[in-house]
Amino acid sequence: MSLVVTTVSGGLDSVTLAHSLAADGAALVALSFDYGQRHAKELELAARCADRLGAEHHVVDLRSVGALLTGSALTDRNVDVPEGHYTDASMASTVVANRNAIMLSVAIGVAVARGADAVATAVHAGDHTVYPDCRPEFIAAIEHEALVANEGFIQDGFRVLAPFLLVSKAEIVRRGAALDVPFAETWSCYVGGATHCGRCGTCVERREAFELAGVSDPTAYAQVSA
Repeated sequence: MSLVVTTVSGGLDSVTLAHSLAADGAALVALSFDYGQRHAKELELAARCADRLGAEHHVVDLRSVGALLTGSALTDRNVDVPEGHYTDASMASTVVANRNAIMLSVAIGVAVARGADAVATAVHAGDHTVYPDCRPEFIAAIEHEALVANEGFIQDGFRVLAPFLLVSKAEIVRRGAALDVPFAETWSCYVGGATHCGRCGTCVERREAFELAGVSDPTAYAQVSA
């Protein structure tokens, strides 16, 4: 059985990835990150995912780091969460500087310490337009960095797995449905309320993914944007 350290935010993509890895027989160490995000509710859903899969789960406290990463709507209360689709230029305000590099570096460190075979992340093709740390070049670079930085200490054949890298969010929904992922137990909204707002970019993307996938959306939205 392979051992995989996977990042689990509590969102639809990462929860589907965790279910997929478990279905493939991997033993999981699930890492979630508290970086002061306004939508910290996602961490509750990450914990439920890990418990459901019988995975070891840790929440890594990066709040002091997140406080320094100002200028993002996710970490800076002075920046409004934009509404609309991810292709809108305004969504650039949701970028958290170097976020995936920071999180994957921690995950790689844990993987090396545990003798894990891989680290896994749920970045997908829909992220490429807005987020530079979700693109194929970044995944290749972070894997290379892991091998160089841990030469002589890392497992032979170690990989940074990003199985959704070239697929759409709708395809992730289809894969999750095939695995009976409880989508109601995932969180996407960046606003940070008790219910998905239905208007921010992640809510819009979530709704569209279910529609395109032809899968019933169990999400309760406070308001559905046009």
